[in-house]
Amino acid sequence: MKKKRIVSILMVVLVMFSVCCLFTGCVDNTSESENTKTAMKSSGEIVDNQPAPIDLSYSLERYNVIKRAYWVNGQREKAMSLPCEVEKPLGYIVLFSENGSVVGRFVVDGKVSSLNSYLFPAEYPQHIHNEDGNRNCYYDLVEIAGIDGCYGENVPGIFFFTTDGKYIEWTGDFLFSDIPFEVDDPVLSIDGGSK
Repeated sequence: MKKKRIVSILMVVLVMFSVCCLFTGCVDNTSESENTKTAMKSSGEIVDNQPAPIDLSYSLERYNVIKRAYWVNGQREKAMSLPCEVEKPLGYIVLFSENGSVVGRFVVDGKVSSLNSYLFPAEYPQHIHNEDGNRNCYYDLVEIAGIDGCYGENVPGIFFFTTDGKYIEWTGDFLFSDIPFEVDDPVLSIDGGSK
């Protein structure tokens, strides 16, 4: 009988301890939740004060991706004659090896683009289903073939076109600017044209 009483007291103490831990945890979660709400409100205000530009009518990134699609699929004449609706800026790029030595220097016609920029999403939702009444909807993502009919993603890296009509892909480090510069291993000197 005494053992049962001791076990009962221990159980009550254990339950009370668990309840205290639970409420202490809830207090921490609540303050964390309030911090998250405050941060979200603040960032929302910043977005409202500095909205994304909605007056862009042309994308050089999309232009490059379209031109690359023609180029790498054997339609170079079509790629080279692709009209651009805006004046392309000139850029200057230096490509580096892993040890920091210069591999190449180029004048870029337009901009440098990511090898993982695509014209449409790589996946789309299919088979939306609802398992628990209107609270949560679940869907499966289905991979879409790229414009070349292939699946997957490209290696991480960049690509660009030079002013003399060459196509370059690069997966290493690089330095890009819209002002001419010279890299003397490993010193960088910038000529801003103010001489």
